[in-house]
Amino acid sequence: MKKISLLAIMVLLTISCASQQPLVTTVASVDPTKYMNTITADELKTHLYIVASDEMEGRETGSAGQKKAGLYLIDQYTKNNVPFPTAASDYYQKIPAAFLNAKSNENLSDSENIWAYIEGSEKPDEVLVISAHYDHVGIKNGDIYNGADDDGSGTVALLEIAQAFQIAKKAGHGPKRSILFLHVTGEEHGLHGSRFYAENPLFPLANTITNINIDMIGRRDDAHANSNNYVYVIGANRLSTDLDNICTIANAKYTNLVLDYKFNDPKDPNHFYERSDHYNFAKNGIPSVFFFNGVHADYHKATDSPDKIEYDALTKRAQFAFVTAWELANRTQRPMVDKK
Repeated sequence: MKKISLLAIMVLLTISCASQQPLVTTVASVDPTKYMNTITADELKTHLYIVASDEMEGRETGSAGQKKAGLYLIDQYTKNNVPFPTAASDYYQKIPAAFLNAKSNENLSDSENIWAYIEGSEKPDEVLVISAHYDHVGIKNGDIYNGADDDGSGTVALLEIAQAFQIAKKAGHGPKRSILFLHVTGEEHGLHGSRFYAENPLFPLANTITNINIDMIGRRDDAHANSNNYVYVIGANRLSTDLDNICTIANAKYTNLVLDYKFNDPKDPNHFYERSDHYNFAKNGIPSVFFFNGVHADYHKATDSPDKIEYDALTKRAQFAFVTAWELANRTQRPMVDKK
């Protein structure tokens, strides 16, 4: 047998370590495209035809239909091995009717936010929250308002984004920071679920680095009649230049959507910045961004059904939310708050 020199031993060890590359590669150097592409139109469509089905009875806040939809979400997280947060006892953040009805008594029943969680590998105490509301407006005059775009689209996007991160984690590329996937209730009645979370956070708000909120990403509006390759970006620069830059960089690297900032103008009369769940994070000083496709003819009508969703657009926007989250979860520094 030949003798092996010390130099040869070092070379062999280097080669051996290289062969174990997936186990030792830092997340920052990993291309997320492989995981981004696990977010597919077929899976989003399968989920949405269930979440926005007549069986869910329009997912009115606190209703039996919304609770049934919630059970479906939990079942998907369980199947994908995405647990509830370690600090919680189950997938529910329970919200009493008294809270939901305190500002304007609409006779709402007890309801629940639903949360799932992937713990960070290096900075587990820093938390990125990705949110979408899973309620809609229920049944009116015998018609079921399925809310496929509003906000079934964001709801199923969260499922796919969580699955993508979990696949990455299983491959040894889990996020450095923790991620909370938060399905909030009561949005349609006044952002109640996100307000309840902000007032009763599972993780300190000081440790919450950003909120990515996804509300209506499955259709197009009249302003983009010729193409669905866009998304409205609202709020990213209101508190943090870093967050705005991260959205731009992530899109340029991976998705190449047209980022439309029309509704980000503080003078815009629609005031969308104040009208979805990111606002309850932003008003607490947390950098927040809202991804949105704009309103359309079926907005808040019984005709907002899953057959009208443009699944290619839904897929690409969900992928954009994923890669933005990837950048946020794995950067060296959290986004700096540099604006009032």
